[in-house]
Amino acid sequence: MTRIFGGPTRYVQGPGAIDDLGELTAGFAGRPLLIVDADVLPFIQASLDASFADRPHAVLSFRGEVTQAAIDSLAANGTALNADLVIGIGGGKGLDAAKGVAFQLGLPFVAVPSIASNDSPTGRSLAIYNDEHILVAVENIPDSPLLVVADTALIANAPARFLRTGMGDALGKKFEAERAFADGAANFFGTRPLRTALVIADACYATLREHGVAAMKAAEAHTPDEAFEAVVEANVLMAGLAWESGGLSYAHAVVRGLVKARGAASAPHGDHVAYGTLVQLAIEGRDDAFIIDLMGWCRSVGLPASLVELGMESPTEADVAEIARLTAIGPKGGRIIVAAPPEAIAAAILRVERLAA
Repeated sequence: MTRIFGGPTRYVQGPGAIDDLGELTAGFAGRPLLIVDADVLPFIQASLDASFADRPHAVLSFRGEVTQAAIDSLAANGTALNADLVIGIGGGKGLDAAKGVAFQLGLPFVAVPSIASNDSPTGRSLAIYNDEHILVAVENIPDSPLLVVADTALIANAPARFLRTGMGDALGKKFEAERAFADGAANFFGTRPLRTALVIADACYATLREHGVAAMKAAEAHTPDEAFEAVVEANVLMAGLAWESGGLSYAHAVVRGLVKARGAASAPHGDHVAYGTLVQLAIEGRDDAFIIDLMGWCRSVGLPASLVELGMESPTEADVAEIARLTAIGPKGGRIIVAAPPEAIAAAILRVERLAA
């Protein structure tokens, strides 16, 4: 059976890496369109002006929801420029808006994340919403990003909570890739997961466990050090390669219930995934000591280990049952296999709650 492993053509990381963006893209872009998060642009405007002074380009500021209308407006500027490359700079919304333009214009894409809160910079997918923040479509750019540039000085300038939630999102990748491989699920290229993805997912987990606490201290001091560099690599590159080429499982399936849960719905995605990882381990029947150990690490970096820590005051069995129901009605087969029935998922959540207490 054919198997596909994919990822960005090149990944560049380090303090000040954005200063080399012009040089890094010179070989494949004559007229780049840069779409930049409005909150980030003031910090990097001078660097962009210097990087792209020798060729036609446009820098567009973006703020707001990633709607089709917003994408259309940005794309019109790309058409006027006759752009041959789209560069997205910013957080999740900024990168998704730029991906939407690349998708619409059929152009290659470069990602420059300003935070390390998730692994989307290395991936192809983007979410499109309406003005009421209701998801209306998920699209994929034709190919993986040509280039990902992670400027750790820029990322370290962001609030530390973004690095923390990135660790939560990355935490489950080892266990999800292993589960997807064992269950025969498809990865996000539509093929069986590759063992290479399992190795990367394992390294991602090991990196978080070794460097997570120190990296949070560096993030709080806004000073990138070796631990910070290691965790940015894990959050952005390792986790991204692991989920796209390895696959997802229960840790992300549980999120479908948590985003509707009383009190917990407003927690960040990475917090949801961290808790979902604990639930997955309970579903798999891991021993108490293993789960408690991971709970301890979660709490050491500020990630939740219980529904109360996610924001749900006094969880009830009815709350738990509803989370389990929404988890179980997710897609069967294909990219996420949910084989456990709602009763088993609910029992796993209750076990996590007992251990957390």
